[in-house]
Amino acid sequence: MMNFLDKDNLQSDIVLIVIFTIAILTMPIWLQPFGAAYPDLMQKFAIFGIFATGFNILFGLTGYLSFGHAAFLGVGSYTAVWSFKLLGMNPLPALVLAVIAAGIFALAIGYLSLRRTGIYFSILTLAFAQMSYNLAYSVLTPITNGETGLRVLRSDPRIFDGNGSETGPLVANLFGIEMTGLSGFYFCAVVLILVSWFAIMIFRSPFGLMLKAVKTNQNRMGYTGLNTRPYALAAFIISGMYAGLAGALMCITDPLAGAERMQWTASGEVVLMTILGGAGTLMGPMLGAGLIKYFENIFSSFNESTLESVFHFLPEGMREAAISVAGLFVGEGWHLTLGLMFMIVVIFLPGGIIEGLRRLAKAVFGRKRADDTPQRGGDTAPTGH
Repeated sequence: MMNFLDKDNLQSDIVLIVIFTIAILTMPIWLQPFGAAYPDLMQKFAIFGIFATGFNILFGLTGYLSFGHAAFLGVGSYTAVWSFKLLGMNPLPALVLAVIAAGIFALAIGYLSLRRTGIYFSILTLAFAQMSYNLAYSVLTPITNGETGLRVLRSDPRIFDGNGSETGPLVANLFGIEMTGLSGFYFCAVVLILVSWFAIMIFRSPFGLMLKAVKTNQNRMGYTGLNTRPYALAAFIISGMYAGLAGALMCITDPLAGAERMQWTASGEVVLMTILGGAGTLMGPMLGAGLIKYFENIFSSFNESTLESVFHFLPEGMREAAISVAGLFVGEGWHLTLGLMFMIVVIFLPGGIIEGLRRLAKAVFGRKRADDTPQRGGDTAPTGH
């Protein structure tokens, strides 16, 4: 029987998704001690978790490294805002249209880029993303509003929202529930749970096994007469649709779309998230996305007065030196901290943080099993002469 219908796999996946669901829905509680239990940051955790999960379907399963996934993030954002402007502030049509638009865009880019593999594929995706950014920034200004960004205006038609009523809401709302604060977070959280379950189904399915085979040895599969390109293209499209969904959620929580979401730095960020957490694992990319967004929030908010309070116990000369050195890694320079953390993980944990957790669990539970194993006594009688 097919692997994804295996009883043991099904039971373990159900347990995994139940634990994951509980952890996501209780984030406002257990994130409180870490100073991260406010809605805007938790929304970022969920949205970039979706973005990284989709990227992992491509990179983690097939091994194709895309440097242009931010293009789909931007397409999803612009589509969602246009849905708000033309149809109304209900987030459901915006999500559907954004996913469809990102999927079509991914089909076009993937069809051309997947003619090459390795670094050539990566450079092609980067080139397409940069072209998309330049188009959005300067050429397609009637559609994207250029550097100012696209936002919802009271003069927009919004045909299902009162036809441009002056009193109509300018924030996304689901049947009267505004997608701001905790309501916005829980909406993003439910979407994250659903797409995570879908990702697990892909990992366990025969399609997922075929993608893993593409990553393992694509040339050998070609020698058997199997055309692997349709599988890689399907993974590319699904991954792009995940990115479009994340872009739409950004606009649902804040109805504004800008070209900066399509820059190469955004594409590089999702690569870091996936590798940091563990490419090819189920939960690693989401963990990497959460850590990066958490550290971005913490370290980027540090300033000189904060460092003064941290190093107040040092003598004056040493305190000034410590503040000067630490200042390079916080505030606007927090990316140095991210780079240092990434280097440590890549050098010592090439499988990401998930690999580190597995090693820790193996060390702890393996030692426990060894301690529980009965030892033979020295006075055991011989079994023979």
